[in-house]
Amino acid sequence: LRVLSMWKVPLITDAGLSEIADGCPLLEKLDLCQCPLITDKGLVAVAKKCPNLTSLTIESCANICNEGLQVIGRSCPKLKSLTIKDCLHVGDQGIVSLVSSASSCLERIKLQALNISDIVLAVIGHYGKNLIDLSLNGLQNVGEKGFWVMGNALGLQKLRSITINCCNGLTDKGLQAIAKGSPFLKQLFVRKSCYLSDAGLRSFAETARALENLHLEDCNRITLMGVLGALLTCNPELKSLVLVRCLGIRDIAFAPTQLPSCMSLRSLTIRDCPGVTGASLQVVGKICPQLQKLDLSGQVGVTDASLIPLIQSSEVGFVEVNLSGCVNLTEALVTMLVKAHGSTLKMLNLDGCKRITDQSLVAIADSCSVFDDLDLSCSSISDYGVAVLASARQLNLCTLSLASCSKVTDKSLPFLGNMGKSMVGLNLQHCSLISIHGIGLLEEKLWWCDIIS
Repeated sequence: LRVLSMWKVPLITDAGLSEIADGCPLLEKLDLCQCPLITDKGLVAVAKKCPNLTSLTIESCANICNEGLQVIGRSCPKLKSLTIKDCLHVGDQGIVSLVSSASSCLERIKLQALNISDIVLAVIGHYGKNLIDLSLNGLQNVGEKGFWVMGNALGLQKLRSITINCCNGLTDKGLQAIAKGSPFLKQLFVRKSCYLSDAGLRSFAETARALENLHLEDCNRITLMGVLGALLTCNPELKSLVLVRCLGIRDIAFAPTQLPSCMSLRSLTIRDCPGVTGASLQVVGKICPQLQKLDLSGQVGVTDASLIPLIQSSEVGFVEVNLSGCVNLTEALVTMLVKAHGSTLKMLNLDGCKRITDQSLVAIADSCSVFDDLDLSCSSISDYGVAVLASARQLNLCTLSLASCSKVTDKSLPFLGNMGKSMVGLNLQHCSLISIHGIGLLEEKLWWCDIIS
């Protein structure tokens, strides 16, 4: 046995875990979740009898404290991955001892909802010389000093990805230090940061010269000008930008006529940011002409007029477009999109776009040649639109969602049945005019397809 996962096993004790360790000396991965009777004693047994341990995950184990982690650090020199979540009695002593002991091999660390302080971050910054992935979640006792020291310790030279979620101690100063101390950082994910501002984002972007993916979520002090400033000063290889629920990002009055370009950006997500509607999307289009993936899900204020300039600005052709929840979009926008990018477009999500009708499917059937994923849930299409879509043999659709399409009836089923061998996923949930009998016949015909009804 090399891998052992025990989740929600309330009756297993240290004795049981010790017997497993006795019989499985080649154990490499151990995952314990909600095992309340396991204590440091059981963890010590694993540490002493399973020296090949490379991955350890401990989640919501109320009786595991610091001693077990200390022994793991001393006895498991091959440990590469460490995850500790929601263990109330694990503190600085256990994490510090383990990280400093196993520093030669540790590549991934994830710490969540622990009672630890700045000392842990300082030790990670000093000893994490082989660390490539670091995730810090809900660490309420870690302050600005911890992040600053972690970065300035200059030990995270191999770090490629860092996630900082719900850590109020993250400030502009701390983020800048992380960029300085991690010269090869490629991915930054920050969620629920109360103090991160435009100045900190811009400074980080200027310093993190290897950055490829930037994800900001619930960072309400970040504004549109801060994002644009980061785009124009960041690494020329930045490929992906994600902005989710950043309420400080609001529209500007008009789009400037002349703007520099961020030629590397391929993927843009702006989700549930109610302030983004018109001119700001035009600016993004002018700055990022190489976009291939666009996700504006939940942007209820987006209209045809505000989105057309962004779609027109792409010089390479969109491949994936997610417009779910953009309730004000019409078939005019979809027609324009598929005519401009039909030769490259593979995925289109129009879930919740109630103003989308059969006319959009006519345009898709006429213009798209490499399409394989289409979501029309909660739209206003009818049987005629389904028939038109099914007749477009060049599409080779793999997945199609018609969930909650109230105008689709049993008359569509013969057309769906002729969609071809490429169809592997079909969602017909909450289509009230499609009968159970009809679904059964369709399942017999498309026996290879996963049909949800």
